[in-house]
Order: sequence, then C-alpha cells, then structure tokens
Amino acid sequence: MTLENTQIDTLVIGAGQAGVAMSEHLSRQGVPHLVLERDRIAQAWRTGRWDSLVANGPAWHDRFPGLEFDGVDPDGFASKDQVAEYFEAYAKQIDAPIRTGVEVQKVERNVGRPGFTVETSQGVIEARNVVVATGPFQRPAIPPIAPQIPGINQIHSADYRNPQQLPDGAVLVVGAGSSGVQIADELQRAGKQVYLSVGAHDRPPRAYRNRDFCWWLGVLGDWDAEAVQPGKEHVTIAVSGARGGETIDFRRLAHQGMTLVGLTKAFDGAQVSFEANLADNIARGDENYLALLDAADAYIERNGLDLPLEPQARVVLADPPCLSQPILELDLRAAGVTTIIWATGYTTDYSWLKVNAFKDNGKPKHQRGVSSEPGVYFVGLPWLSRRGSAFIWGVWHDAKHISDHIVKQRTYFTYQDAAQRQAQAAKPIHKASLMGVR
Repeated sequence: MTLENTQIDTLVIGAGQAGVAMSEHLSRQGVPHLVLERDRIAQAWRTGRWDSLVANGPAWHDRFPGLEFDGVDPDGFASKDQVAEYFEAYAKQIDAPIRTGVEVQKVERNVGRPGFTVETSQGVIEARNVVVATGPFQRPAIPPIAPQIPGINQIHSADYRNPQQLPDGAVLVVGAGSSGVQIADELQRAGKQVYLSVGAHDRPPRAYRNRDFCWWLGVLGDWDAEAVQPGKEHVTIAVSGARGGETIDFRRLAHQGMTLVGLTKAFDGAQVSFEANLADNIARGDENYLALLDAADAYIERNGLDLPLEPQARVVLADPPCLSQPILELDLRAAGVTTIIWATGYTTDYSWLKVNAFKDNGKPKHQRGVSSEPGVYFVGLPWLSRRGSAFIWGVWHDAKHISDHIVKQRTYFTYQDAAQRQAQAAKPIHKASLMGVR
C-alpha cells in the first residue's frame, strides 16, 4: 500500500521517542496526523548502540508519564532493547498512526497554496504541517584530524558493539562523555589496554545521599535551565547506569589500569599528540561534581529532609601517574594500539528538508521547536527548550508545547477555510454561465 496522493494535516517524521511523544499529544487534541519511520519504531536504540548499553537515567525517571517499564526496577536502568520495546508498547497503547519502512526523501513548501509537498519512498504526501522528529543522532561525527593509518582499525562509537569485535591489541578511545567512558571501561574490564582521551566534561555523582542525580537535578531546577552556561557549549556529561549505576571517577579508572590522556590534538602518521589539559579537565569535572554535592547538602538542610550523610562521596583518590605526569605524545604502533574508537558525537542531516528553517551553520532556527518556517517544527533536539529536552521525559513535554502551537494555528486555518467557502457561496451566478454560452 503506497502513500501516493495522501493528504494529512500534520506529518511527523521519525518514530523514536520524539515521534511517539508527538503522536500522543496530537491524538489527544484531535489533530489528524501520520508518523513516518524509515526503519522500525525506536530503531536507533536497537542498532545504533553497543550491546551492553543501558539507559543513563533510572526507570522511574526516564519514561513517559503514561507507562512504566515492564520488568525493570524503578531505580534500575533499562537495557537498550527494553527501551526500544517500551516505545513500541507505548505506540501501541496510544494507537499511534505510524507507518514503518517509509523514507522521507524531500520536503518542499507549496507555492500559491498552504502546506508542503513531501516525497517519500512510498509516494507523495501533502501536509499542512511537518514535525521533524529525527533526533540529534543522525550522522556519526569523526573530526577531520582522523588519520589514515594502515593496520589500525578506526570506528565511531555508533559502530561499536562489544570487545569481541575488536582485533587484539590496545585501544585509544577519543572522547570521554557518557559513551566514550562507558566503552573504555568495558574494554578495560575485558582485558584491553585502554587509552582514554579526556576533554572538558561535567561529572555528576550517580547518586548522593540516597537520591539519584536525576532527582537532584530536578529538585534543584537544573533540568529546566533554558540556556547553556557560557563556556559550557561543548562540555559533555560523564555518567553511567552500567552494572546498576556508578559514579564516573577518572582517577579510579586510571588506578584500575586505564591510561588517561588530554584532548586529542593532532596526528602525524601513527604519532598522536595530546593537549596539555588533562589535569585542568579533570579538575573542572571535580568542581562540577563537588558543586552538586554542595547544592544537594544545602537543599537537604533547607527542607529538613532526613537523608543519610555520605562523607565518603567527597573522598578523592590520589592522582595516578598519567595525571601527575601526563603523556603528550604517543606512538600508536609502539604502544600496541590497533583500534581507535571515536566517541565524538553526531551531526544532523537536513539536506532533504528544503525550507527556510536553518541558520548559516545548518542548525535549525527555532524557538522552543517552532521554526522560522511557518508550519515546520522540530522536536527531540538538545536544549530545544531546556536542559532536559533531549531526554525521554523532556521530549514528551516539548512535544506538548509543539502540539499546542499546531492546535492554535489550526483555529486560524479553520476560520480562513470557512471564510473562503462562505465567500465562494456568496458569489453571484451569472445567467449566461447557467445557459452554457459559447
């Protein structure tokens, strides 16, 4: 069954967490819509992640309001497959009008009439509104400094699955956000010699005084921060739900055998150089960690909460040699490195979206997801409206705002359509036209 000549009020592109959330709110408000997904529902959770990945937030927190995770302890961390199954179950629960296996190839604004023409692999669709719910993880980004070194395997973290897929030898992991540090830890535990390139990062406690850091960021108002702090634009967050959840401690990882290095600077063949900023990056991560502990302590005292003291959370391990005497250059061949894993994030690809909704740098131009192109919306992007926007629960709330905007615009369209029909009905009918004059 093709989609040729389909007309719909609102087309949602993508059936991950953003598309499913969008469908729920549109259905609640009676907006006719269709969700198109080129693969399966929540496909990125199934095939775009490594085997052992779990959610970075506890199950009580990282979910939609209308459904709990099945078989996952509220304080536990759902596996990637459980997350994918959760969204499939949610889509079924809300009876979301999702068509899978359909790729959107081009979206263009109509000329001289409202809405957009959408070319898909299953035919052409006409839509008055288009919601882009393709998320931020579209195209793996590998920096231009990446060299071509014969005999050294290079992959992006999106293509990493498990330690067994890698050849024998040491591994350099570039990037120490949540993905990079979790992959590096898994490889080190599997017996690999690991070099971890650490840049600027935030390092919250996994839990403190019997509350997960997600709870702390919520009650302290940090999830609702509406703008990135100056200087924090490229700072990643190092947090993990692996093995029941634990605080990322780079010193502990080094004492376990991992070698920390600074930000990867350049390659000269198999010779790699690192910035002399490892100690500074670790120190700033420590400051972020301790600042959250201080804020939590103040909140507990201010509200008279009975939560246990946790003095051991402030214990700092001794600096390992790789921190006190940092490596600034490394000969990959001499070090036995046979694999480089680039845990360096993703870029978006909107080449198919032929509308005036982008800045000069190619990023969407929008206000809380309402783009500069009337009728085009974005949902599921980091900092769409607040710090929590890219998280499961944050996407759900952003989708509500976008749905409200669409509903408001529909009242104007409805008035215009009714007024136009009334004007057509009121036009005089000339006698000559009734007689069929030639």
